Amino acid sequence: MILATVSDDKVWKMWAFPSGELIMSAHLATASGDGTVKIWDFGKGVATLTLGDHTQAVWGCSFHDQGDFLASCSMDHTAKLWDITTGKCRQTFRGHADSVNHVGFTLSLWDARTGLCSQTLYGHINAINHVAFSLRGDTVASCDSDGIVKFWDIRNVSELESIDVGPHAANKLAFDPAGNVLAIASNDGSTKTYNIRDKQRGKDLGSGDDAIQAVAFDRSGDFLVTAGSDCMVRVYQ
Repeated sequence: MILATVSDDKVWKMWAFPSGELIMSAHLATASGDGTVKIWDFGKGVATLTLGDHTQAVWGCSFHDQGDFLASCSMDHTAKLWDITTGKCRQTFRGHADSVNHVGFTLSLWDARTGLCSQTLYGHINAINHVAFSLRGDTVASCDSDGIVKFWDIRNVSELESIDVGPHAANKLAFDPAGNVLAIASNDGSTKTYNIRDKQRGKDLGSGDDAIQAVAFDRSGDFLVTAGSDCMVRVYQ
């Protein structure tokens, strides 16, 4: 039960969850505006590997479940697949005409072996800030700078539903482990919730002037963590 946070203060921190005790443990990758991805050794407190093939800012990165590979996405219009053991870029995914803002592993959108795009989902009319897959892997949610959230059926390559939580931008998404609730980090300072099964908006969590930048459920689904531009991490039960 460990929570990792990263901040514009250029510091990453690890916390025991949900007690909030600051610790250092596990394996962490960070993506930076300097165009690099770094892998950190907590015991030594230093970066042991720097991945630097991107030519512009790196907006996000994601470990494969087995931990041997890492995907990154960048302002340079590409996503890359990295072999952590060798520190080499195994594949560059090209096809976006603008910045790639988020990356995640699935079985159907990109073929990691060939680097070819297998499906493209159309429907947003403004910048897409984040995507999140349900644990079953058959549904993906996406959100954009207008506050529009869309649900997609990956198997049929079709839009299932669209909801509007704007006019403020929706920055990040998270499914609960059961796949019934979606949490949405909003630029208006609140976290929106949506019950997917009942197709109903839930209670907004928090309020303030500073944007919510990230949301995450713990593996049991009992806790929701939010991170904001006010430099605060909040835990909801």
